Amino acid sequence: MENAQEIPADGFKIVSLAGAYWRGDEKNDQLTRIYVAVFLSKAELKAHLALVEEAKKRDHRKLGKELDLFAFSDLVGPGLPLWTPKGTVIADELEKLAREMEEKGGYLRVRTPHIAKGKLYEKTGHLSHYRQSMFPPMKLDGEEEYYLKPMNCPHHHEIFASQPRSYRDLPLRLAEYGHCYRYEDSGALFGLMRVRSLSMNDAHMYCTEEQFEEEFLAVTRLYLQYFGIFDIKKYIMRFSLHDPKELGKKYVNQPELWVKTEELVRKVMKKSGCDFVEVPNEAAFYGPKIDIEVWSAIGREFTLATNQVDFDVPAKMGLKYIDKDGSEKVPLCIHRAPLGTHERMIGFLIEHFAGHFPLWLSPVQVAVLPVAAVHAGYATSVMQQLREQGIRTAFMDPEESLGKRIRTGEQQRIPYLLVLGDKEAQGRSVAVRNVKTKQQVTVPLKEFIEKTVADVRERKLVASIG
Repeated sequence: MENAQEIPADGFKIVSLAGAYWRGDEKNDQLTRIYVAVFLSKAELKAHLALVEEAKKRDHRKLGKELDLFAFSDLVGPGLPLWTPKGTVIADELEKLAREMEEKGGYLRVRTPHIAKGKLYEKTGHLSHYRQSMFPPMKLDGEEEYYLKPMNCPHHHEIFASQPRSYRDLPLRLAEYGHCYRYEDSGALFGLMRVRSLSMNDAHMYCTEEQFEEEFLAVTRLYLQYFGIFDIKKYIMRFSLHDPKELGKKYVNQPELWVKTEELVRKVMKKSGCDFVEVPNEAAFYGPKIDIEVWSAIGREFTLATNQVDFDVPAKMGLKYIDKDGSEKVPLCIHRAPLGTHERMIGFLIEHFAGHFPLWLSPVQVAVLPVAAVHAGYATSVMQQLREQGIRTAFMDPEESLGKRIRTGEQQRIPYLLVLGDKEAQGRSVAVRNVKTKQQVTVPLKEFIEKTVADVRERKLVASIG
């Protein structure tokens, strides 16, 4: 469209107005800025406006507050989320999933402190290349400067260096849900999507050049498994390259290693069969990387995860292993975080599922609703049996009307509401209301427990009852 006259009369809508001073100077007259949505047809405009409204309903900041998942406090500080009990359940379930997947993949779990001496970050190059994203140093009486860690890799490198390593030890995969801190500009902070305190699903794989292809492919396969678990249907992988003009400034000045490593990654990505695009001048300072872009159920784009190659820092840190011929060699290091951070991943999932989390991920999985006080004994027994099987269950007191309690359960997106009256108590059954489908069926209590436990164990996307 080159001319505004081509806009159809029913193809645009004024969506908002805002005041603005001419040339940004408050001494000048105030003007009105008009925001308009423009499309080539009424149908496209209607679809866009419907999507905008749906996005507002799914906004993770809005739903996070309504569902009591996280909070921010002026006293704690901007960009520093506080996880409530319900939000912590989701974070714990994500970490549990990661632990299981990583155990199958041969990862070894480690733990590292939240701070380190500035000398560590001088040695890795973070102070010269990443200082603007780090919190200022802590100056302690009679001691060296300490920094809050912006990432886990320097600490993991020190674990690798703590023991002599042989080619027989490789690949060595060290994993941690490590807590990191990054000094994001206050104007850039946005809910859980951009924060200053983040818990990262991090791991570092130390390998030989010969092992690199299989290790990188294994990480790519892991991403695809997670996409299936979370019903992510649309994604693309961004292959971030260096800019030769920025060597020695934005990137480490090793041109030959840049070319060699980028070609290694390019070869692996082609072999993986995954869609990817090459993006110049967005690499990490120590090597090329793959950033994972995904789209939520309503088409909103998110950068969730990363897979990076480090050919520089292991040598700076003096990391070595003894090869088959007895010579010392420097390992390659792959940085990967397939679930990104708790914060961004949960923000994405809130919007992706509109708060209707899969059963296994829901903070409260089942609520029991006795029809009247006389049914409270049976309801309590049902709740105890469910909790014994590891099902997160809430009791909704019969002092309030049944209709109000059902509405509350629906607003809280609790997957199953069990309505328990005379018939259910006598027949040892439960009337199961599926909050997402609004369907209600009556099944034996034993069957409900067995199916629910199985659905949670298998991390099914869709509950099998109702």
